[in-house]
Amino acid sequence: MATHSIISIDAMSGDLGAEVVVRACHAALADNPNIELIVVGDEQELRGHAARVFGDEPRLQIVHASQVVEMSDSPIDAMRKKKDSSMRVAINLVQEGRAQACVSAGNTGALMATAKFVLKMLPGIDRPAIITELPAKGGTLHMLDLGANTLCTADHLFQFAVMGSIVTEDITGIENPRVALLNIGAEDTKGHDTVKEAASMLKGSTMNYVGFIEGSELFTGKADVVVTDGFTGNVALKTMEGTVGLAKHYLKRAFTRDLFSRFQALLARPVLKGLRKRMDPRRFNGATLVGLNGIVVKSHGSADAYAFMHAIQTAAVEVEKQVPQQIGNLLQKEAA
Repeated sequence: MATHSIISIDAMSGDLGAEVVVRACHAALADNPNIELIVVGDEQELRGHAARVFGDEPRLQIVHASQVVEMSDSPIDAMRKKKDSSMRVAINLVQEGRAQACVSAGNTGALMATAKFVLKMLPGIDRPAIITELPAKGGTLHMLDLGANTLCTADHLFQFAVMGSIVTEDITGIENPRVALLNIGAEDTKGHDTVKEAASMLKGSTMNYVGFIEGSELFTGKADVVVTDGFTGNVALKTMEGTVGLAKHYLKRAFTRDLFSRFQALLARPVLKGLRKRMDPRRFNGATLVGLNGIVVKSHGSADAYAFMHAIQTAAVEVEKQVPQQIGNLLQKEAA
Protein backbone atom coordinates (compact mmCIF):
# COMPACT_ATOMS: atom_id res chain seq x y z
CA MET A 1 0.00 0.00 0.00
CA ALA A 2 1.41 3.39 -1.03
CA THR A 3 2.33 5.89 1.65
CA HIS A 4 0.10 8.95 2.00
CA SER A 5 2.31 11.99 1.32
CA ILE A 6 1.87 15.68 2.06
CA ILE A 7 4.07 17.88 -0.12
CA SER A 8 4.55 21.65 0.17
CA ILE A 9 4.87 23.58 -3.09
CA ASP A 10 6.65 26.90 -3.53
CA ALA A 11 4.30 28.34 -6.16
CA MET A 12 5.83 31.78 -6.67
CA SER A 13 9.54 31.32 -7.45
CA GLY A 14 9.51 29.84 -10.97
CA ASP A 15 9.95 31.76 -14.22
CA LEU A 16 6.52 30.97 -15.69
CA GLY A 17 4.29 32.07 -12.83
CA ALA A 18 2.01 30.52 -10.26
CA GLU A 19 -0.70 29.35 -12.69
CA VAL A 20 1.73 26.84 -14.24
CA VAL A 21 2.47 25.46 -10.77
CA VAL A 22 -1.24 25.16 -9.95
CA ARG A 23 -1.84 23.28 -13.21
CA ALA A 24 1.04 20.95 -12.32
CA CYS A 25 -0.55 20.35 -8.91
CA HIS A 26 -3.84 19.49 -10.58
CA ALA A 27 -2.12 16.94 -12.82
CA ALA A 28 -0.15 15.44 -9.92
CA LEU A 29 -3.25 15.02 -7.75
CA ALA A 30 -5.14 13.40 -10.63
CA ASP A 31 -2.23 11.00 -11.21
CA ASN A 32 -1.66 10.06 -7.56
CA PRO A 33 -4.55 9.56 -5.10
CA ASN A 34 -2.10 9.17 -2.19
CA ILE A 35 -0.77 12.72 -2.07
CA GLU A 36 -1.95 16.02 -0.64
CA LEU A 37 -0.43 19.35 -1.65
CA ILE A 38 0.07 22.56 0.32
CA VAL A 39 0.57 25.37 -2.18
CA VAL A 40 2.43 28.37 -0.78
CA GLY A 41 2.35 31.92 -2.12
CA ASP A 42 0.10 34.92 -2.60
CA GLU A 43 -3.22 33.57 -1.30
CA GLN A 44 -5.48 35.75 -3.44
CA GLU A 45 -3.65 34.93 -6.66
CA LEU A 46 -3.46 31.22 -5.85
CA ARG A 47 -7.15 30.96 -4.98
CA GLY A 48 -7.98 32.56 -8.32
CA HIS A 49 -5.85 30.07 -10.24
CA ALA A 50 -7.14 27.16 -8.18
CA ALA A 51 -10.78 28.13 -8.81
CA ARG A 52 -10.18 28.12 -12.57
CA VAL A 53 -8.10 24.93 -12.66
CA PHE A 54 -9.55 22.79 -9.86
CA GLY A 55 -12.92 23.88 -8.70
CA ASP A 56 -13.27 22.19 -5.30
CA GLU A 57 -10.27 20.02 -4.37
CA PRO A 58 -10.07 18.80 -0.74
CA ARG A 59 -6.50 17.49 -1.19
CA LEU A 60 -5.13 20.96 -1.93
CA GLN A 61 -4.47 23.60 0.73
CA ILE A 62 -3.25 27.16 0.23
CA VAL A 63 -0.88 28.83 2.69
CA HIS A 64 -0.16 32.54 2.33
CA ALA A 65 3.35 33.95 1.96
CA SER A 66 3.92 37.65 1.45
CA GLN A 67 7.35 37.54 -0.24
CA VAL A 68 9.07 35.93 -3.22
CA VAL A 69 12.73 34.97 -3.60
CA GLU A 70 13.87 36.36 -6.93
CA MET A 71 16.45 34.68 -9.17
CA SER A 72 18.72 37.68 -8.60
CA ASP A 73 18.58 37.43 -4.78
CA SER A 74 21.70 36.23 -3.00
CA PRO A 75 21.32 33.24 -0.66
CA ILE A 76 22.15 35.47 2.33
CA ASP A 77 19.51 38.04 1.39
CA ALA A 78 16.94 35.30 0.82
CA MET A 79 17.50 33.94 4.32
CA ARG A 80 17.82 37.23 6.20
CA LYS A 81 15.41 39.54 4.41
CA LYS A 82 12.74 37.19 3.07
CA LYS A 83 11.68 35.05 5.99
CA ASP A 84 8.07 35.06 4.75
CA SER A 85 8.90 34.07 1.18
CA SER A 86 7.00 31.23 -0.47
CA MET A 87 10.28 29.28 -0.57
CA ARG A 88 11.02 29.72 3.15
CA VAL A 89 7.46 29.00 4.25
CA ALA A 90 7.32 25.83 2.10
CA ILE A 91 10.56 24.57 3.66
CA ASN A 92 9.36 25.55 7.15
CA LEU A 93 6.31 23.32 6.64
CA VAL A 94 8.66 20.34 6.25
CA GLN A 95 10.63 21.30 9.34
CA GLU A 96 7.40 21.68 11.33
CA GLY A 97 6.18 18.24 10.22
CA ARG A 98 3.13 19.62 8.39
CA ALA A 99 4.63 18.43 5.08
CA GLN A 100 7.03 15.58 4.29
CA ALA A 101 8.70 17.14 1.25
CA CYS A 102 9.05 20.46 -0.53
CA VAL A 103 9.22 21.30 -4.26
CA SER A 104 10.47 24.64 -5.59
CA ALA A 105 11.48 26.05 -8.98
CA GLY A 106 13.30 28.93 -7.35
CA ASN A 107 16.84 30.27 -7.08
CA THR A 108 19.07 27.20 -6.57
CA GLY A 109 21.58 28.91 -4.27
CA ALA A 110 18.85 30.39 -2.09
CA LEU A 111 16.97 27.08 -1.97
CA MET A 112 20.08 25.16 -0.98
CA ALA A 113 21.13 27.66 1.69
CA THR A 114 17.63 28.01 3.15
CA ALA A 115 16.96 24.26 3.19
CA LYS A 116 20.31 23.59 4.86
CA PHE A 117 19.67 26.31 7.46
CA VAL A 118 16.11 25.21 8.27
CA LEU A 119 16.30 21.42 7.93
CA LYS A 120 19.97 20.84 8.87
CA MET A 121 22.08 17.96 7.59
CA LEU A 122 21.71 14.23 8.16
CA PRO A 123 24.19 12.83 10.71
CA GLY A 124 27.34 11.76 8.90
CA ILE A 125 26.75 14.01 5.87
CA ASP A 126 28.94 17.10 5.58
CA ARG A 127 27.33 18.78 2.58
CA PRO A 128 24.15 18.46 0.56
CA ALA A 129 24.45 17.57 -3.12
CA ILE A 130 22.24 17.98 -6.18
CA ILE A 131 21.24 14.75 -7.96
CA THR A 132 19.09 14.26 -11.04
CA GLU A 133 18.06 11.50 -13.41
CA LEU A 134 19.31 11.51 -17.02
CA PRO A 135 18.52 9.28 -20.03
CA ALA A 136 21.00 6.53 -20.90
CA LYS A 137 21.15 3.36 -23.00
CA GLY A 138 18.88 0.72 -21.55
CA GLY A 139 17.36 3.06 -18.96
CA THR A 140 18.63 6.07 -17.02
CA LEU A 141 21.47 7.18 -14.79
CA HIS A 142 21.60 9.39 -11.71
CA MET A 143 24.41 11.92 -11.46
CA LEU A 144 25.67 14.02 -8.56
CA ASP A 145 26.87 16.55 -7.54
CA LEU A 146 25.54 18.96 -10.19
CA GLY A 147 26.61 22.26 -8.70
CA ALA A 148 26.24 22.48 -4.94
CA ASN A 149 29.91 21.85 -4.06
CA THR A 150 32.64 23.06 -6.40
CA LEU A 151 35.44 21.69 -4.22
CA CYS A 152 35.13 18.23 -2.68
CA THR A 153 37.21 15.88 -0.56
CA ALA A 154 37.29 12.11 -0.97
CA ASP A 155 34.95 11.84 2.02
CA HIS A 156 32.43 14.08 0.26
CA LEU A 157 32.56 11.97 -2.90
CA PHE A 158 32.05 8.83 -0.80
CA GLN A 159 29.02 10.40 0.88
CA PHE A 160 27.65 11.41 -2.54
CA ALA A 161 27.99 7.77 -3.64
CA VAL A 162 25.98 6.60 -0.61
CA MET A 163 23.24 9.13 -1.29
CA GLY A 164 23.21 8.49 -5.03
CA SER A 165 22.96 4.74 -4.53
CA ILE A 166 19.90 5.10 -2.28
CA VAL A 167 18.10 7.59 -4.53
CA THR A 168 18.76 5.56 -7.66
CA GLU A 169 17.52 2.32 -6.11
CA ASP A 170 14.34 4.03 -4.88
CA ILE A 171 13.54 5.93 -8.07
CA THR A 172 14.43 3.23 -10.62
CA GLY A 173 13.89 0.06 -8.62
CA ILE A 174 17.39 -1.19 -9.48
CA GLU A 175 18.77 -3.26 -6.61
CA ASN A 176 22.37 -2.55 -5.66
CA PRO A 177 22.92 0.02 -8.46
CA ARG A 178 26.33 0.28 -10.11
CA VAL A 179 28.30 3.29 -8.85
CA ALA A 180 31.10 4.92 -10.87
CA LEU A 181 33.41 7.91 -10.34
CA LEU A 182 33.71 10.39 -13.21
CA ASN A 183 37.36 10.67 -14.20
CA ILE A 184 39.65 11.54 -17.13
CA GLY A 185 40.38 7.86 -17.73
CA ALA A 186 39.22 4.40 -16.71
CA GLU A 187 42.62 3.23 -15.47
CA ASP A 188 43.39 3.24 -11.73
CA THR A 189 46.41 5.47 -12.33
CA LYS A 190 44.36 8.28 -13.90
CA GLY A 191 42.99 11.34 -12.11
CA HIS A 192 43.97 13.49 -9.14
CA ASP A 193 44.58 12.31 -5.58
CA THR A 194 41.05 13.11 -4.37
CA VAL A 195 39.31 10.88 -6.92
CA LYS A 196 41.87 8.11 -6.36
CA GLU A 197 41.30 8.23 -2.60
CA ALA A 198 37.53 8.17 -3.10
CA ALA A 199 37.94 5.14 -5.38
CA SER A 200 39.88 3.34 -2.66
CA MET A 201 37.14 4.08 -0.13
CA LEU A 202 34.42 2.85 -2.49
CA LYS A 203 36.31 -0.37 -3.22
CA GLY A 204 36.22 -1.16 0.49
CA SER A 205 32.52 -0.39 0.86
CA THR A 206 29.41 -2.53 0.49
CA MET A 207 28.28 -0.52 -2.52
CA ASN A 208 28.41 -1.90 -6.05
CA TYR A 209 31.39 0.18 -7.16
CA VAL A 210 32.36 -0.46 -10.81
CA GLY A 211 35.34 1.91 -11.14
CA PHE A 212 36.08 5.07 -13.07
CA ILE A 213 33.94 6.28 -15.96
CA GLU A 214 34.89 8.80 -18.65
CA GLY A 215 32.61 11.51 -19.98
CA SER A 216 32.18 9.68 -23.29
CA GLU A 217 30.81 6.64 -21.41
CA LEU A 218 28.13 8.40 -19.36
CA PHE A 219 25.21 7.27 -21.51
CA THR A 220 26.46 3.79 -22.44
CA GLY A 221 24.73 2.02 -19.56
CA LYS A 222 28.02 1.26 -17.80
CA ALA A 223 26.81 2.76 -14.50
CA ASP A 224 23.55 3.61 -12.76
CA VAL A 225 25.10 6.27 -10.49
CA VAL A 226 27.87 8.67 -11.52
CA VAL A 227 29.64 10.63 -8.77
CA THR A 228 31.72 13.79 -9.22
CA ASP A 229 32.31 17.20 -7.67
CA GLY A 230 29.80 20.00 -8.28
CA PHE A 231 32.02 22.00 -10.63
CA THR A 232 32.67 19.08 -12.99
CA GLY A 233 29.09 17.83 -12.71
CA ASN A 234 27.56 21.18 -13.56
CA VAL A 235 29.87 21.67 -16.55
CA ALA A 236 29.01 18.15 -17.76
CA LEU A 237 25.27 18.75 -17.37
CA LYS A 238 25.35 22.07 -19.24
CA THR A 239 27.45 20.45 -21.98
CA MET A 240 24.83 17.71 -22.35
CA GLU A 241 22.06 20.30 -22.63
CA GLY A 242 24.02 22.20 -25.26
CA THR A 243 24.73 19.04 -27.25
CA VAL A 244 21.04 18.12 -27.33
CA GLY A 245 20.24 21.64 -28.53
CA LEU A 246 22.86 21.38 -31.29
CA ALA A 247 21.53 18.00 -32.42
CA LYS A 248 17.99 19.43 -32.64
CA HIS A 249 19.31 22.37 -34.67
CA TYR A 250 21.02 20.15 -37.26
CA LEU A 251 18.08 17.74 -37.48
CA LYS A 252 15.73 20.63 -38.16
CA ARG A 253 18.05 22.01 -40.84
CA ALA A 254 18.46 18.59 -42.45
CA PHE A 255 14.72 17.95 -42.67
CA THR A 256 13.75 21.41 -43.92
CA ARG A 257 16.51 21.96 -46.50
CA ASP A 258 14.35 21.26 -49.58
CA LEU A 259 11.15 19.57 -50.72
CA PHE A 260 12.70 16.09 -50.74
CA SER A 261 14.03 16.60 -47.20
CA ARG A 262 10.55 17.61 -46.04
CA PHE A 263 9.16 14.42 -47.57
CA GLN A 264 11.82 12.40 -45.72
CA ALA A 265 10.83 14.18 -42.50
CA LEU A 266 7.22 13.14 -43.08
CA LEU A 267 8.27 9.50 -43.45
CA ALA A 268 10.48 9.72 -40.37
CA ARG A 269 7.85 11.44 -38.21
CA PRO A 270 6.93 8.35 -36.09
CA VAL A 271 10.61 7.70 -35.32
CA LEU A 272 11.30 11.36 -34.55
CA LYS A 273 8.21 11.55 -32.35
CA GLY A 274 9.37 8.55 -30.32
CA LEU A 275 12.87 9.99 -30.01
CA ARG A 276 11.53 13.35 -28.89
CA LYS A 277 9.41 11.67 -26.23
CA ARG A 278 12.31 9.51 -25.02
CA MET A 279 14.68 12.50 -24.80
CA ASP A 280 12.13 15.01 -23.48
CA PRO A 281 13.97 16.80 -20.63
CA ARG A 282 10.65 17.49 -18.93
CA ARG A 283 10.42 13.78 -18.04
CA PHE A 284 13.59 14.14 -15.97
CA ASN A 285 12.72 17.41 -14.24
CA GLY A 286 13.25 17.36 -10.50
CA ALA A 287 16.71 17.44 -8.94
CA THR A 288 16.87 16.34 -5.31
CA LEU A 289 18.92 18.19 -2.69
CA VAL A 290 20.20 15.06 -0.94
CA GLY A 291 21.89 14.98 2.46
CA LEU A 292 19.35 17.19 4.17
CA ASN A 293 17.29 16.06 7.14
CA GLY A 294 14.22 16.30 4.94
CA ILE A 295 13.21 16.04 1.28
CA VAL A 296 13.62 19.05 -1.02
CA VAL A 297 13.23 18.76 -4.80
CA LYS A 298 14.43 21.49 -7.16
CA SER A 299 12.43 21.96 -10.35
CA HIS A 300 13.93 23.76 -13.33
CA GLY A 301 13.04 27.45 -13.16
CA SER A 302 11.43 27.44 -16.61
CA ALA A 303 9.52 24.18 -16.09
CA ASP A 304 6.06 24.00 -17.63
CA ALA A 305 3.17 22.23 -15.90
CA TYR A 306 4.15 18.79 -17.25
CA ALA A 307 7.76 19.16 -16.08
CA PHE A 308 6.80 20.53 -12.66
CA MET A 309 4.39 17.62 -12.21
CA HIS A 310 7.35 15.25 -12.61
CA ALA A 311 9.21 17.10 -9.85
CA ILE A 312 6.19 16.56 -7.57
CA GLN A 313 6.14 12.88 -8.50
CA THR A 314 9.83 12.58 -7.60
CA ALA A 315 9.12 14.10 -4.18
CA ALA A 316 6.22 11.69 -3.63
CA VAL A 317 8.42 8.65 -4.41
CA GLU A 318 11.13 9.86 -2.03
CA VAL A 319 8.58 10.32 0.75
CA GLU A 320 7.20 6.82 0.16
CA LYS A 321 10.70 5.32 0.18
CA GLN A 322 11.84 7.42 3.16
CA VAL A 323 15.04 8.45 1.38
CA PRO A 324 16.67 10.44 4.23
CA GLN A 325 16.22 7.55 6.65
CA GLN A 326 17.66 5.09 4.13
CA ILE A 327 20.71 7.30 3.59
CA GLY A 328 21.27 7.46 7.34
CA ASN A 329 20.96 3.68 7.66
CA LEU A 330 23.46 3.00 4.88
CA LEU A 331 25.95 5.48 6.35
CA GLN A 332 25.75 3.66 9.68
CA LYS A 333 26.28 0.34 7.89
CA GLU A 334 29.36 1.65 6.07
CA ALA A 335 30.80 3.09 9.29
CA ALA A 336 30.38 -0.19 11.19
